[in-house]
Amino acid sequence: MLEHLPAWAGKAMSGWRAGVESIAVVRPELAPPAAMPLNSPAFGDMARLPERFTADGEGVSPPLYWGDPPEGTAMLALIVEDADAPTPQPLVHAIIWNLPPRAGELAEGAIVADGAGTPEGGDVGRNSYLSEGWLPPDPPRGHGEHRYVFQLFALDAVVDIGGQTPGRGAMVEAMAGHVLAAGVLTGTYSREEEAPVGPVGAGAVA
Repeated sequence: MLEHLPAWAGKAMSGWRAGVESIAVVRPELAPPAAMPLNSPAFGDMARLPERFTADGEGVSPPLYWGDPPEGTAMLALIVEDADAPTPQPLVHAIIWNLPPRAGELAEGAIVADGAGTPEGGDVGRNSYLSEGWLPPDPPRGHGEHRYVFQLFALDAVVDIGGQTPGRGAMVEAMAGHVLAAGVLTGTYSREEEAPVGPVGAGAVA
């Protein structure tokens, strides 16, 4: 995981970032004509994520809640991406599709592997590490602040993803042209710099 990289490596990669222009919600085929509320009781928009939701803590997913989607919504889908990952595309931290088309919430720790989904609706997809569930943020030390963008989409149809646990590519392709509205919430996280430590007595005058 990236938390094990030394600070000098993170600084060397400081210019390598996927960019917000690459996240799902700004893609032309997913551009929402309207906004819907998406919030968390654990952090505010553009505020720092508490450590318990990251690789430095328990690594559980944060709680979320949202208001009523627009009329005509058939399902909701959630994608969480790191816009500042040192990768060509944003790192996907969570995907959930087929959420019920109503105001709702996800409790803390709710984004976990669930196989074929839950009877009440919702199915957890694959993150960038190709596993179901929440991928805890773990930005490289020295790389600076990362933006973790929670994107909730209201869709006008129950999209077909071929009966498989979806990844980002399959979700984006299936949702294209079906977005009625989207809610966006951004949490930030970075790792503090560590002072370099040399051999004991290095540089001492005899």
